[in-house]
Amino acid sequence: MKQHCHPIFAATIVTASVLTVVSASNLHAGEFSGYIGGQARVFFEDPLSPAQHNSYLSAVAEPEYTQQWDDGAQSFNAILFYRVDQYDEQRTHGDIRELSWTGVYQDWELLAGISKVFWGVTETQHLVDIVNQTDLVENLDGEDKLGQPMIRASTERDWGTIDLFILPGFRERTFPGEEGRPRPNIVIDTEQDAVYDFSSGKDHIDLAARYSHYIDEWEFGLSLFSGTTREPTDFSPVGISANGEAIVVPVYSLINQFGIDGQAFFGDWTWKLEAINTEARSGNKKGINSIQSVVGFEYTLVGIADSVMDLGFVVEYHFSDKRIYENTIFDNDLATALRFVFNDIQSTEILAGLTTDADTQSIGSFIEASRRLGESWTLEAQVRTFHGTKENRPLYSFRFDNYAQLDLNYNF
Repeated sequence: MKQHCHPIFAATIVTASVLTVVSASNLHAGEFSGYIGGQARVFFEDPLSPAQHNSYLSAVAEPEYTQQWDDGAQSFNAILFYRVDQYDEQRTHGDIRELSWTGVYQDWELLAGISKVFWGVTETQHLVDIVNQTDLVENLDGEDKLGQPMIRASTERDWGTIDLFILPGFRERTFPGEEGRPRPNIVIDTEQDAVYDFSSGKDHIDLAARYSHYIDEWEFGLSLFSGTTREPTDFSPVGISANGEAIVVPVYSLINQFGIDGQAFFGDWTWKLEAINTEARSGNKKGINSIQSVVGFEYTLVGIADSVMDLGFVVEYHFSDKRIYENTIFDNDLATALRFVFNDIQSTEILAGLTTDADTQSIGSFIEASRRLGESWTLEAQVRTFHGTKENRPLYSFRFDNYAQLDLNYNF
């Protein structure tokens, strides 16, 4: 498995050095937490490729360690991640999700090391969330992220919050291997070097900034990113697999991205928006500008049928002109979902929904459920299906990849 360790090692040295210069008398006892667990994924139909399988087992561990000193003004945080998959060599992978030092100095907070940052408000796609790379072998929904080496400076004032980022060391997106499932009907080879259509390649230092504020019922954020796109802008063919599938490597480009996100709260209604303008700065798409957006609402019925359960209705519309990211699934799609929050001692929640392509009427459905079992265990279940997929569209590769997934985790 190809490793890009130089930014990880650099960030490790920075954060470890901070601890060595602090005397032991100033350190409070650290805290350990995290989880270990197992996952079973079962597919309802036989795969397209003979290299794939009908069921997969995997085990995962994510330990966390935190420590504070200097009366809480300084802290160290580490989160490690490792998964072992039964078949997919690319899904057997480890990552440093967090390895950072944070210091608070008057009106500013500084962070150095590896960390994760989340931007966004919508439910079904996070367009503005670009700082961290997607760990796509974990889940199709793109919610899991790789740790990113960074230096971050933040200040919170009466007129809003500013976050400034220096982002050295690009992290390539993870993709399922030849035996992995679900995956496209091509093999995306992450063992070979990816293609960068600009001279500095993966050593380019990215920059980002975000301003956020709230006024009464309104919350909003304005973000700017300049650097290597987290989503490949293309794929370059490099060969043919033993099963006759095309083997490709990702192509990454330089971009400028301006984003806006916001939400407004009016009683039981929450209105949400994310939109980005992306300018390609390198490669054969240099100079092209592209628009993407998600807009929608969530309406919550509190205490339905005289119970303690809440029911939320989620509706979001997705648009993309596809001028840069041609293979995006969300180009003219409507997502609808129901969120059941039981408000019980086991924290039971269920989210079930559909995403419908307005052009082809293909439908992707999902059910996500979670529940605590006792004090230390959590059970999560997912079902994902694809219906009416059309040839030459991105979801066509997944037409036989309907599956159910069960995760059982022990939290410590």
